[in-house]
Amino acid sequence: MRKGAFQTSRNIFENPIWNDIPKFRIFFYIYGNAVFSKEGSVVGGIKLKRGQFLRSYRNLQDDLQYLENRSIKKYSLSVIKRKIDSLVDENRLKIEDTELGTLFTVINYEQYQGLGNYRTDNLERRKNGERTELERSWNNNKNVKNVKECITTTTDKSREEKNKHPGVENMKEKNKIINRYLELKGSMHFTPKDEMAAEEIANENIPLEDVLRYLEDCFLDFETRKRHSRDKINSLQYCVGYIFDRHYKKDNKTSDKKDKSESQYDDYDYGF
Repeated sequence: MRKGAFQTSRNIFENPIWNDIPKFRIFFYIYGNAVFSKEGSVVGGIKLKRGQFLRSYRNLQDDLQYLENRSIKKYSLSVIKRKIDSLVDENRLKIEDTELGTLFTVINYEQYQGLGNYRTDNLERRKNGERTELERSWNNNKNVKNVKECITTTTDKSREEKNKHPGVENMKEKNKIINRYLELKGSMHFTPKDEMAAEEIANENIPLEDVLRYLEDCFLDFETRKRHSRDKINSLQYCVGYIFDRHYKKDNKTSDKKDKSESQYDDYDYGF
């Protein structure tokens, strides 16, 4: 949660923008990254006010890339420009050209972020929550035994499922690979390419502890061979081959030792 949070009304699901995926993503990205602080912020010598965001159209292309059929796709610059022009016409955004890119101003940002605009909804949700909590209390008194049985059954099923898939087996462990990669890289952001690489590693069923160790070794190895101080690993994809090589070399060594051990027993004359 280092990057903070922002509010969004549930009315967004009833708004026409919800049905226009590129336009919704562009607006939501700009709105979500706009300056929240009332004091504003300075970016590249430009003073940004609350509700403003500075970004070039070309950078928005990279920010909004997405996965489709295991391929990375980007919106064209013409699509991004057309959707932003539409958002301006709809009085959702104002734009201004600067030397560092386009300065976006989210119109009605205060209305979106004002806590007072959600008081009625919050009061209603709180009442519903209190009513639900009371009903839940009654049901819990009746169903303690059933809950215990359900937990036991679910736990047993989880163990069975886990045993069917050794190694890097689920989304949580895939996320651990990405998180460790980001820690080693010193970054907070990953790309769709990184996600695809983590999934590729996960599908090899290599034990997670081995994956994380090989990943660390890959960064150490790179440090010894990099050409200059600004040379760095830019994608998890770079580490995939290294991890696979280390794993299968280990497997081959284990297999060779086993074969050698068995051959020693085969050559021995037991006198039968």
